[in-house]
Amino acid sequence: MRKFKKLLAVGGILVLLLGVLAGCGGDTAEEAPEVDVEVEQEVDTVEEATGDIGLVISTLNNPFFVSLEEGAEEAAQALGYNLIVLDSRDDSAQELSNVEDLVQQEVAAILINPVDSDAVESAIQMANEANIPVITLDRSAEGGEVVAHVASDNVAGGEMAGQFIVEQLAGEGKVVELEGVPGASAARDRGAGFNAAIEGTDIEVVARQTANFNREEGLSVMENILEAEETIDAVFAHNDEMALGALQAIEASGREIMVVGFDATDDAQAAVAEGKMAATVAQQPELIGSLGIDTAAALLAGVEVDSYIPVDLELITE
Repeated sequence: MRKFKKLLAVGGILVLLLGVLAGCGGDTAEEAPEVDVEVEQEVDTVEEATGDIGLVISTLNNPFFVSLEEGAEEAAQALGYNLIVLDSRDDSAQELSNVEDLVQQEVAAILINPVDSDAVESAIQMANEANIPVITLDRSAEGGEVVAHVASDNVAGGEMAGQFIVEQLAGEGKVVELEGVPGASAARDRGAGFNAAIEGTDIEVVARQTANFNREEGLSVMENILEAEETIDAVFAHNDEMALGALQAIEASGREIMVVGFDATDDAQAAVAEGKMAATVAQQPELIGSLGIDTAAALLAGVEVDSYIPVDLELITE
């Protein structure tokens, strides 16, 4: 998306060239320099973009969102923007406070990765009232005016994980689903995709509990499930942090249970490579972050942007 700067520059050259060629036509030649100056000013506005963009992250206590922040920071620096990053610490009240802070600082745009897709509405409306454009990242919002949403197709990712488990278990077995933060669109969509994939098979979900996308909670929740369930063939966790916590509990119990996660964090990919985890659905958090900045920059330059910018997924099994 950063190519739009080059396209504007090329457009300026073409306008100038047309003006020169039209010089033999008489009056038109008088207007060519004036048109060229106007185009050059538009290019300068984009090329020398400055100002503040706010990034509100649900939590930086998660490697996935750290990578997302790093991608956004790199893109912002490349485009000349100052990125103000605020951590909501998985607290919707803190999220609202963060957005209020950015509104008071009069940032040019706000990128937000919501804690809760419903609760974020108040924060987005606050930005709307200040005429600050809002772009959501990874998790969508159920209310407020959002210009664009940059994310993977979480339903498709959940289906990808579910289909893998169905294939590995030959269509029958007992599984556990560890859910993310209640109300988060990513948790809802990944769960929907997973359950759609196992529907019509002989796979039974014997436990479905939230562990809030947190590794420690994944560990404790899985410990309790292991005590309650004699037979478990597989675990699908809505993110890798919960999957890795579940894996720790499983290893401590001495049982062999297939674990599938979501996000392809470094720790999860290492666990897959070592044969400890069966698979993880790979998102591209750095790309989500950088595309968010690119989208904001394009929007601020007056370029029309798509309401949904998809990011590809991949199943990592080795």
